[in-house]
Amino acid sequence: MLSRWMSGSSRNLDREYNCTVRLLDDSEYTCTIQRDAKGQYLFDLLCHHLNLLEKDYFGIRFVDPDKQRHWLEFTKSVVKQMRAQPPFTMCFRVKFYPTDPAALKEEITRYLVFLQIKRDLYHGRLLCKTSDAALLAAYILQAEIGDYDPGKHPEGYSSKFQFFPKHSEKLERKIAEIHKSELSGQTPATSELNFLRKAQTLETYGVDPHPCKDVSGNAAFLAFTPFGFVVLQGNKRVHFIKWNEVTKMKFEGKTFYLYVSQKEEKKIVLTYFAPTPEACKHLWKCGIENQAFYKLEKSSQVRTVSSSNLFFKGSRFRYSGRVAKEVMESSAKIKREPPEIHRAGLVPSRSCPSITHGPRLSSVPRTRRRAVHISIMEGLESLRDSAHSTPVRSASHGDAFAGPGRSGRAESSERVAVIADESYSPADSVLPTPVAEHSLELMLLSRQANGAPCSIEEEKESEAGTPAAEAEGELRALCPGAAGLGPAQAQQVNKFLLSVLRLLLVTVGLLFVLLLLLIVLTESDLDTAFFRDIRQTPEFEQFHYQYFCPLRRWFACKLRAVVNLLIDT
Repeated sequence: MLSRWMSGSSRNLDREYNCTVRLLDDSEYTCTIQRDAKGQYLFDLLCHHLNLLEKDYFGIRFVDPDKQRHWLEFTKSVVKQMRAQPPFTMCFRVKFYPTDPAALKEEITRYLVFLQIKRDLYHGRLLCKTSDAALLAAYILQAEIGDYDPGKHPEGYSSKFQFFPKHSEKLERKIAEIHKSELSGQTPATSELNFLRKAQTLETYGVDPHPCKDVSGNAAFLAFTPFGFVVLQGNKRVHFIKWNEVTKMKFEGKTFYLYVSQKEEKKIVLTYFAPTPEACKHLWKCGIENQAFYKLEKSSQVRTVSSSNLFFKGSRFRYSGRVAKEVMESSAKIKREPPEIHRAGLVPSRSCPSITHGPRLSSVPRTRRRAVHISIMEGLESLRDSAHSTPVRSASHGDAFAGPGRSGRAESSERVAVIADESYSPADSVLPTPVAEHSLELMLLSRQANGAPCSIEEEKESEAGTPAAEAEGELRALCPGAAGLGPAQAQQVNKFLLSVLRLLLVTVGLLFVLLLLLIVLTESDLDTAFFRDIRQTPEFEQFHYQYFCPLRRWFACKLRAVVNLLIDT
């Protein structure tokens, strides 16, 4: 039986798992990994496939069965981080946006960053004025189709592109005008470089928004950029805090705290409420990583950070990569022939359709495409309760986000075992790009508030799903009194009870240590300098003769009485 168990264990350890990683051009990279393979192994495989050396700016993102996004931690096992069943599906994305993308050493790196920012523009994460939007779109047009050719590009050719969540015919004409008159002769690499230089000047460059609510219950988006911490409300940036002004970040449950120290010793604490505790923890970890990457001079300065002031409570996290300054120094030492970039051989983008496969979209009239979009999204109405969609207004700040009902979750678990690609829509959590004709105020933020995505084909980031019933059963077993509560409330009660239990255990442990120290001081013959100095103090002598000696005689008397009672019986 022992040999059978050992052979079964070895087979389990040697088991291989299939992983599919969606790249920035929407192509897919598939590989197999061992059970104990770390995230760094998978990331290195991917960078080798892409021929990428400046890889510290990138990361692998995945979505758990609760539709919460995570960055894959490179120091931990891939299998242990994935809560879903294999095969695993992940996405290769820019994690740390370069402070100056035009200063990147290799063209392949600039090209990948260009693809990421093009996605940001399409999904509404990169806000800009109409004039800037037209210029950025024209750069994309020049990079993908080259110079304007009247024989190849008929009137209205720019409408075959979908650059933004929404744009007008006037904007399309402006894009075509810039492409025809101002960008002729630019190579794809030059157009991409100019695109990066223009995007880098925008306020929301590098923004990956996290939906939250402030203390007044107003919807807001928190984000971390290469330059600092940003809070967006509506179409306005209400807070911008440089990284050297951020002194601390922590979270408790769904509450995120940002401690700021500004000039004249002015200290501020910003408080925001995330949709779920998991979303708040993800926000906190992203903040810790971004601050370490952009602020520190060396990776040796990175320290383990706790989410709580008490050492026995809260989460602990440590950034494990290199910092921006080290990455730039390492990039300067790269000496190799520039790798070839296969722009023409890209798989047609599902999230940003290009002119090369435009007929697939242009064959459908614009009005019909919009109707198809609406009908598709009506079928996905039940998915609005994603952790990344803008939440429903609640009466209290502690419960500012209404979670999905238990019956709906159970029904979803029975219906499918794997979350489909359409189940997760990042556009639910992002700000729309203001490219309306008349005013920057026309931003369509209400679409996010209602959970409506921005386009026909959303960015697809999904993971295998597992039923939530098992977790709820474990929670009820740990906390029987929470059986009548909802899943989120029961989890909060369970965490509170565990915190109280940890506090009691630590208190008892400290008292036990103090008791041992007291016994050693009073009863032992150890004559070290430390003990001798304590014994010679008047306070200790007074304690010893007035309190400890009478207490010891009392215990001895009681012990003798108990022993005599046992002997007599």
